[in-house]
Amino acid sequence: MGNRLTKIYTKTGDGGSTGLGDGTRTLKCSDRIEAIGTVDELNCIIGILLCEALPEEISKFFTKIQHELFDLGSELSVPGYTALSEESVSTIEIKLDAINQHLSPLKEFILPGGSRPAALCHQARAVCRRAERCVIRLEQKEQISELSRKYLNRLSDYLFVACRAINQSLDVKDVYWASQRTQTAK
Repeated sequence: MGNRLTKIYTKTGDGGSTGLGDGTRTLKCSDRIEAIGTVDELNCIIGILLCEALPEEISKFFTKIQHELFDLGSELSVPGYTALSEESVSTIEIKLDAINQHLSPLKEFILPGGSRPAALCHQARAVCRRAERCVIRLEQKEQISELSRKYLNRLSDYLFVACRAINQSLDVKDVYWASQRTQTAK
């Protein structure tokens, strides 16, 4: 087991820097810390989502995803360290295909909503996309595992399909987008 935190504040970050897992320090506004923070935010939203009534299979997988997002955060906090595997990415693909096969084909764009859990899942999807952008921005400057980018890309796809599956499980219809051209004036 790693170090136990007995003292939460250290005051070492008061000057605007923070320590990475390898002992080096970086600015709290660096691309690396932005990526770590956004992955953490995504994990928090999935934690909120897990407080909702969800299909059991999706709930169990979200719990697994939370652990993997923590692993991804550790990967990002230790330059040169890799925590995720190709299996992490392929498992998302398998789970995505499994829930997608029970959904009707999508012929229109959908808006976030329908039910509260689906709306929260859409929020997680949007934050996941932002985390992916942060990782790509970091990747332009520093060497990081391409699996982190792939993982987030696949996870955002899974979250989109999970939104639809959640609405379906609650017998709630997805909210379809209607462009200004097709909306009728009221």
